Amino acid sequence: MSDTLMISVSGMRGHVGTDLTPELVARHAAALGAWVRTSSAGQTAAARRERPRPAVVLGRDSRTSGPMFARAAAAGFMSVGVDVIDVGVVPTPTVQMAVEHHHAGAGLILTASHNPIEWNALKFVGPDGIFLDDEAGSRVRALAEAGPPRMGWDGLGTLSEDREAVARHLDAVLALPVIDVAAIRARRFHVALDCVRGAGASAIPPLLERLGCRMSAINLEPDGRFPRAPEPVPENLGDLGALVLESGAAVGLAVDPDVDRLALVDERGHPIGEDYTLAFAVRAVLDGRGSAAEHPTVVVNLSTSLVVEDAARAAGARLVRAPVGEANVARAIRDEGAVVGGEGNGGVILPALHIGRDAPLGVALILHLLAKSGVSVSDLVASAPRYTIVKAKGPRGPELRPLYDRLRTRFPDAGTDERDGLRLSWRDRWLHVRPSGTEPIVRLIAEAPTAGEAEALVAAARELLH
Repeated sequence: MSDTLMISVSGMRGHVGTDLTPELVARHAAALGAWVRTSSAGQTAAARRERPRPAVVLGRDSRTSGPMFARAAAAGFMSVGVDVIDVGVVPTPTVQMAVEHHHAGAGLILTASHNPIEWNALKFVGPDGIFLDDEAGSRVRALAEAGPPRMGWDGLGTLSEDREAVARHLDAVLALPVIDVAAIRARRFHVALDCVRGAGASAIPPLLERLGCRMSAINLEPDGRFPRAPEPVPENLGDLGALVLESGAAVGLAVDPDVDRLALVDERGHPIGEDYTLAFAVRAVLDGRGSAAEHPTVVVNLSTSLVVEDAARAAGARLVRAPVGEANVARAIRDEGAVVGGEGNGGVILPALHIGRDAPLGVALILHLLAKSGVSVSDLVASAPRYTIVKAKGPRGPELRPLYDRLRTRFPDAGTDERDGLRLSWRDRWLHVRPSGTEPIVRLIAEAPTAGEAEALVAAARELLH
């Protein structure tokens, strides 16, 4: 396996042309289709009423390799007797919701999310709209390695298109009781938007239009030729900040290429960090519940900022942390009966809509909070406790256990969590060291009340790493 081919339970990602080829994509799509045929996933009563064969939903982001891989994937699915419902270039959460809408046995999303332009990936979705778990992912990989059984001329699947998936997605967002659409429309927000030439243009502009917003936008062309590093982190949002100032927008919105993450820029043109997206979304959801439930639950991952924890606890909610990764957080949300959750990278999950990270949902919740509170984005930030989060990367060796042991020895007073790498925690700060699931690196993440304190934690980890 190459250094850049990353394989996880819910799919794989790598460099186009070296790690990912049409042959590999076709084989793994066929394996996912064969898994659907041999599991109960594709044989539900609702599915049988709609079609004679099990079906899968296929969607992608705007990367230049997408059309090639979509054709290869469709061929792989059809070769094992599975029907393909192609939803085109759409947000990742749109595909997840389409799987449930069509009672499909699975979904395949061709997207490398925030990875640079030379990457693409396959993401496998189960019939519940959640990315595959360990057991299902292992079965799909085994089928790919063994060679999935193919059909003859009379057993092949068919290909159809669904071009209403985004509209259904937006309809569902705007129908949520927690979103006060009238209040948002009354404010006629001026919004600046950066879609990084990804799939966001298919969903965010029409959503803003339906919410009565005026829009100034850059990078709406969905051609996959990213004009900047595609991850919506502060250092990549300079152009959006300039657009906010130039246009006088009340808020800047940035999404990643597959539109499951949302980052904000305040009215002064300052990127505020992705964790505030989830913190504000949690506030919007919990404030809107009133006394409907005592001690609701919020689920976040181990690397999510304390600003989210503070927002949850201020509303009387119980906070649960899960290992990093949308599938882990989604299953914890389901198992804990949480009302809202997500990841500090700007991924908001509202189970009342679906259990997946959803940037269009995040946009609606943020505008709802701004409309109901009557204050600016910078005021919302100023009203929250302040922390500084520092993120770094390091080389990934063959074994991280010695590093974890050295860190525990260095910080014997810290609370420890080893469900996903090693997380050391104190009352007002934490350090998380974990192998990346999307790049061949080790991630070093720390948060503390000041930048110096957070940087000192990262420096200690980096020193022990070497």
